[in-house]
Amino acid sequence: MYSGITELDEVIKGLRLGDNVVWQVDDLQEYVYFVGPFVKQALNNGNKCVYLRFAPHPPIVTSPGEGLIIKKLDPRGGFDLFSAEVHRVIEELGKEKFFIFDNISALVEEWATDELLANFFQVTCPFLRESGTVAYFALTRGHHAYSTIARIRDTTQVLIDVFRIKGNLYIHPLKVWDRYSPQMFLPHMISEKAWQPIFQSGEAAALSSTARRQSLQYMESSIAPWDSVYHKLIQYSETDKDSLEMSPEILALKKEFLRMLIGNHPEINRLAGSYFTLQDLYRVRDRMIGSGRIGGKAAGMLLARRILAGVNGERDFSQVLEDHDSFYVGSDVFFTFLVDNDLFRLRLKLSENSQLSREGFEEVEQNFLGGTFSTKIVEQFRNMLDYFGQAPIIVRSSSLLEDSFGNAFAGKYRSEFCANQGSPDERLEVFLRAVKLVYASTLSPDALSYRCRRGLAESDEQMAILVQRVSGIPYKEYFFPCLAGVAFSRNLYAWTNRIDSKKGVIRLVFGLGTRAVNRVGGDYPRMIAVSHPQLRPEIGMERAKYSQHEIDLLDLKTNRFATLRVAELLSKGKFPNIQLLVSAVRDGDLYDPYGFVQQDADHEFVLTFNNLIGNTDFIKIMGEMLECLDKAYGHPVDTEFTASVSLEDKVKINLLQCRPLWLPGVSGPIELPDNIFKEHILFKAARVISGGVISKIRYIIYIDPQGYSQISSKDFKRSVGRIVGRLNAHPHLKEEKFFMMGPGRWGSSNIDLGVNVSYADIDNTAVLVEIAHEDSGNIPEVSYGTHFFQDLVEAQIIYLPVYPDDPQAMFNRSFFEESVNILTDLLPGTNDFEDVVHVIDILKTTEGQFVKVVADPQSHSAICFLV
Repeated sequence: MYSGITELDEVIKGLRLGDNVVWQVDDLQEYVYFVGPFVKQALNNGNKCVYLRFAPHPPIVTSPGEGLIIKKLDPRGGFDLFSAEVHRVIEELGKEKFFIFDNISALVEEWATDELLANFFQVTCPFLRESGTVAYFALTRGHHAYSTIARIRDTTQVLIDVFRIKGNLYIHPLKVWDRYSPQMFLPHMISEKAWQPIFQSGEAAALSSTARRQSLQYMESSIAPWDSVYHKLIQYSETDKDSLEMSPEILALKKEFLRMLIGNHPEINRLAGSYFTLQDLYRVRDRMIGSGRIGGKAAGMLLARRILAGVNGERDFSQVLEDHDSFYVGSDVFFTFLVDNDLFRLRLKLSENSQLSREGFEEVEQNFLGGTFSTKIVEQFRNMLDYFGQAPIIVRSSSLLEDSFGNAFAGKYRSEFCANQGSPDERLEVFLRAVKLVYASTLSPDALSYRCRRGLAESDEQMAILVQRVSGIPYKEYFFPCLAGVAFSRNLYAWTNRIDSKKGVIRLVFGLGTRAVNRVGGDYPRMIAVSHPQLRPEIGMERAKYSQHEIDLLDLKTNRFATLRVAELLSKGKFPNIQLLVSAVRDGDLYDPYGFVQQDADHEFVLTFNNLIGNTDFIKIMGEMLECLDKAYGHPVDTEFTASVSLEDKVKINLLQCRPLWLPGVSGPIELPDNIFKEHILFKAARVISGGVISKIRYIIYIDPQGYSQISSKDFKRSVGRIVGRLNAHPHLKEEKFFMMGPGRWGSSNIDLGVNVSYADIDNTAVLVEIAHEDSGNIPEVSYGTHFFQDLVEAQIIYLPVYPDDPQAMFNRSFFEESVNILTDLLPGTNDFEDVVHVIDILKTTEGQFVKVVADPQSHSAICFLV
């Protein structure tokens, strides 16, 4: 069946007998826009149309025609009489009629309650469906409680939001029962030529946040006693908002509101009090699910955006920042979930004991996944997902202690991408699973170990959640941002003295930012020194080797997070502004393209971002942004972002996260000793970016690079990581100082390139050494900017890359390979690992000596020697 509007039929896959269609509109003429073609189509097809006229507004159907029946009803007799009369009309006029109702919001004016409106719809809609009709209803958008809209949505077959922004009319289907298409639940702009789905994340965020009229708290009674005070003050000071913000009543109210929303972090609260207005806080409250606090990650993101929005300078950041329309799941929801599902005692038990195995944590996750949420919270989740439609989202941890001054919790808690495809019920199921996994991650071995090491085991750690729209555009069957990464206001990885470390550094990738914050095998983000963006530590075709070869993205067809080869992705067709991202391989060198780029199998490209860096304002904007945030915080900052460049080379930044940056600190200048006997030197290192002096090291855990590379079994290689974790927790080693040495990249997701460990497996080491043997292919990555690197910095673990094959380096291979291995003394039953895992007791091996490590970040060099 047809609605009379071809484009609408394409979006919702047509109408069916039994459909009740509810149109949420701001203006009655928007309802008329859809009713007219519907009536005309029905009458032309020889169907009868019945118009139920009962509201005081102008008539919806203005053109009488043969087959149109108008029934005038009076709702003033009350719900019972009116509902009975409507049923009588439906029963009298029979099957397969087309019904048009006036705006049913008018019934609330007569009956004075949303409850009776929902009751009317719940008794009328099923009766119409049983009669095989198609019925149109109008509902005034934003005038009813969420509980009322929820009952209507659950009852109707089709629910469509209609709104007008800047003169353009949009529809956003929220429910279409038993029908589905990949674009059905996206906002669509109505135009004469075609209805355009809104895909691009920034445009969708700006559109949806502007169109949205109601708070998620609308269904509640006032959530705080200061609501009424605030609105009274607004009434008294409509003409003088500045004095309102400075009044003693408002200042006291804002201070209390900040404490309730953000917590008791002195530095963060000081910044928030300086930059947030009370209206800012109410906008946050309006986008909260449940109650409680929004957590550190959400607070940091909002604060950084507010700081930039208030900058008075040459750069208007409001024109640069992409709109965001995030939601916040309050921290109270977390505790209620624990209590309702009998998980609270489990949390207490595990929080008191930081030693949890990975197998034990898998069982914990299953316990969380079996939990349920209250009906009220699920309904708010559902409303939020209706808002996003089929736009991909990410469910991010935002605990109370996270991203604060002193505790970053980088990568300790989970974030889950939701490609967000499928029916509303399917999308809700995936979202609920994501929330539960984030909640469970509070008890992961890494999180427990981190809190214990930082002295936070008994702190009030509540988990809020930040739900963000994934920034990006669709490309073929995929969705991802053009650019993403992390940016720091200080650059510790200055590979030449020309670089100004105070100008910051950017770690940039193509696609989702996961490849910028995680250690991944065989891939290298582009490291950009803000002061000298075109300088690179590599030369010639090394730039191709040390570049990004794979991309993380969301596969909309499979509804999953996925990883593809960049070459495979780009072979699928023209990608917008590809000339800004790649360099062409020709005659054994790299050339930056000019103009059109031919994407085909005959052309080889490397992601260098050279034209982006040289021909757009991207680096300049990022540098100004980092400088502003560093100045406002009074402290170096660590940010996560996505970015895009329009066809007109206009740069847009989506600031996803901002937190204080931990810097590896030393008390003063460090001088490397130059009078060490050669036979006492265990190794020398260059390319050092963290510094310090560690004395009286007794043990070394040495993973033999050659032995590790010869292991063919993946399971055996994974077991090496577990052995390292057991040694890290061994009481004999914890009583003394020790350090770890291993091939390639510690913590890499690719176990062929390094030992697969997590924070809990290495958090007690004093130094972490990565050994690069060219013949084994295990090359360290200076992973400044990853969560892994931040772990080392916060734990004050010195990170050293060692290149034994470098002629200028020194490496006492025989000492590590020939010293007595005490592995099986510490861990009986590990004989199978003795050829790979060596534990050296320096005191016994050298008859009374220890190891000392001296690392100087200024000269980027270090030495390890016996003393």
